[in-house]
Amino acid sequence: MTVTEAAGTAPAKGRWISDWRPDDPGFWEGTGARVARRNLVLSILAEHLGFTLWTVWSIVAVKLGAYRFSTDQLFWIVALPNLVGSALRVPYTFAPAVFGGRNWTVVSALLLLVPAVLLAVAVGDSGTPYWAFLAIAATAGLGGGNFASSMANISYFYPQSRQGWALGLNAAGGNIGVSSVQLLMPIVIGAFGLAAAGLFWVPFILAAAVGAFAFMDNLTVAKNAPREQLKIIGRGQTWIMSILYIGTFGSFIGYSTAFPLLIKSQFPGETSLVTYAFAGSLLGSLVRPLGGRLSDRLGGARVTFVNFAAMAGALFLVWSGLEAHSPGLFFGAYLLLIATSGVGNGATYRMIPAIFRAKALAEVAPGDEDARREALATGRRDASAAIGIISAVGAFGGFFINRGFGASIASTGGAGAALMAFAAFYAGCLALTWFCYLRTVGLRLAPSLAAARP
Repeated sequence: MTVTEAAGTAPAKGRWISDWRPDDPGFWEGTGARVARRNLVLSILAEHLGFTLWTVWSIVAVKLGAYRFSTDQLFWIVALPNLVGSALRVPYTFAPAVFGGRNWTVVSALLLLVPAVLLAVAVGDSGTPYWAFLAIAATAGLGGGNFASSMANISYFYPQSRQGWALGLNAAGGNIGVSSVQLLMPIVIGAFGLAAAGLFWVPFILAAAVGAFAFMDNLTVAKNAPREQLKIIGRGQTWIMSILYIGTFGSFIGYSTAFPLLIKSQFPGETSLVTYAFAGSLLGSLVRPLGGRLSDRLGGARVTFVNFAAMAGALFLVWSGLEAHSPGLFFGAYLLLIATSGVGNGATYRMIPAIFRAKALAEVAPGDEDARREALATGRRDASAAIGIISAVGAFGGFFINRGFGASIASTGGAGAALMAFAAFYAGCLALTWFCYLRTVGLRLAPSLAAARP
């Protein structure tokens, strides 16, 4: 039986489902949940691999001692994939609506072969120039784009009441790719050499592409012209949430990828700590769904507000560890910093569909069920488009954090100046969250939007 037959519709070519109503309880319990779960699992696998290739240079850069690059040069190598991946998230967002979620997952997975193979080429020659390392590291940005297309696609599969948890799992499964790289690559490199840091992932990439081709689905309800989706750029909420997402996801990816090189540069006598750098990204990934779950219960804006305050406190502890030259305090505080960025990551992401749903429903007259259904569909489409723009802008935080550390160390010899700049930014995010979503006027005028709850 085809997927479309199971959903109660006529079969379609290329695993397209034409009847998809996740907010209908009967449809969801009868068929929708099973189909959505299967697509979620395969989406997580492909996105996980995207993150591994996107962040693999965070470990490889630490192992490039033979090339005698400066610390600032190495931070550039780690930062460039973040820059390119952030920019690619915009077109990747629209790809599932144009080509189909299943079709694009296959293509985007296969594109990961490019950075995997080129990495092996770069480190296979002791004479590879610095500019070539920069160019090849930039191709790892292809993995960063996967997040936007995966999240935009999965948002269509789940009902509003379950999106916080589903999107949190999807994102966390991808984010754990950072810890996979930082845990496995030192072992793999030690056993097989630097080239293995790229080639190791090739069979997994091929398996993910085959799995997506064979078992994932496209949704006709997700079809939308890019021109229509780009209208979301003109919405003020898109840019407010983009700034907040720089502070949460941008912090997570930036701090996670900077961690190994920061340890090596600030505690040269404690290089064994690099082996445990994976704990930061792992912890931040695992607590991300918690941020979504707390937002489902308490409201995304409230959780986000408190979390930015916690992130500023964690930054102070990191600074204290550096000033005291205490590896233990620094390491523990840095783990706390990444963990709070993970919670905030889930909270801010949960706000996006709730905000656009509330905006769409605000125009619906009470009792008009047809208009309500249309508004829900509009809100879902708007949220899906906004997710891509917001995730693209937010991911630039990863570039800024790595460049902040690199520039600070190059000019002052330490990371203190960068930490002060990051703390000032979080203070701004705290104020923005309160002003736009939590102040008394906002709560009175639009409670569902202000609290960012379904």
